[in-house]
Amino acid sequence: MLKKVKVIKSNATGYSQAAIHPVDDCNVAMTEFHPLTERQERLLAMVVRSFIETGKPVGSKMLVEELGLDFSSATVRNDLAALGELGYLAQLHTSAGRIPTESGYRYFVQKLLGEFHLPLHERQMIRHQFHQARLELDQWMRLSAAILARTSGSASFVTAPQARANRFKHIQLIATQGRLVLMVLVLFGGEVKQQMLTLAEPLPQARLSAAADRLNALFLDHDSEEIAARAGATHLDALENDIAVLVLDVLRNADHQPISDIYRDGLVNILDDEGTRHAVRLLEERTLLASVLAETRAQSGEGVQVVIGGDGRWEELKDCTMILSRYGVTDNLSGTLAVVGPTRMPYDRNVAAVRYVANLMSSFVYEYFVQDAPESRSNTLYQIEVKKSDSDE
Repeated sequence: MLKKVKVIKSNATGYSQAAIHPVDDCNVAMTEFHPLTERQERLLAMVVRSFIETGKPVGSKMLVEELGLDFSSATVRNDLAALGELGYLAQLHTSAGRIPTESGYRYFVQKLLGEFHLPLHERQMIRHQFHQARLELDQWMRLSAAILARTSGSASFVTAPQARANRFKHIQLIATQGRLVLMVLVLFGGEVKQQMLTLAEPLPQARLSAAADRLNALFLDHDSEEIAARAGATHLDALENDIAVLVLDVLRNADHQPISDIYRDGLVNILDDEGTRHAVRLLEERTLLASVLAETRAQSGEGVQVVIGGDGRWEELKDCTMILSRYGVTDNLSGTLAVVGPTRMPYDRNVAAVRYVANLMSSFVYEYFVQDAPESRSNTLYQIEVKKSDSDE
């Protein structure tokens, strides 16, 4: 578990408001979409929204009579047939209405979803819950998972923020007994690594402290690659060189460690549905979840990503949709939060919930782990952005 460690802002890292930015965009897997006319897009959006709301196939008669389209039934039938031929709609029976396919959902999310925010009272309630929680990362992650599960009616998970490349902050060498020495290595982001060393011969504490001081000055705020380069270009004595090798080993192992803490909620929401039940395995198996997150991160970059039907890659998600977003500080310290539910879900609401909670968590990570000067907290981009959205009617 990460502990609260304030990070001193330095010219080397250059943390700034630009390092964290609100999650605004929404993306699906890279797909070649067949172009649609404006009328076909309107029909596709109506079919998707109606099916999400009712779970019933949508026919031309319903679109014209109940939804008030100003087109003839024949025109609507022709367009629905064209949407079917393009793979956006499916018809279970010849005389039945149509339902969206995975491609139809993807087109809808990418091109037709539009701008949507959670209602003002919900945003205010969520912010109030975060303000009431203790200023501890695990409390905020538990709360995030619970809020996402409740708001979406689906399952949710939140992973602890991890550094993309761990950076050296401070080292201590403490003489214990005889040749035994305790090495305490602190990384930016708060993680502390401890290791017992056995020296060739006993050394006084003053000698150990001098070696630690030199390495602190040499390695401060550098990652493993940078430390390797600096150590290679600097004359180190035998003790300093041995410690540098150990530091490199610790940093490299930390860079490749799997997901640590995962907080889940709402699994009961997807257990009763045969299509979503398989997703429970994904949420419970750490290695599988880490693999999915690594691949989606590499493809999505920033923003909210919507994975529909597993994008043909993950059997556990073939009947599900996963809406996820990274949170934290770009290229430095970030985690992932997501909702997982049936493909027929309220995308606008769930995307808005993931985006809003990700922004709140990013603000928390920045202030709690990165920002050092209390007087500058009121100027963070997240606080300005979230307050603005909470005041919109």
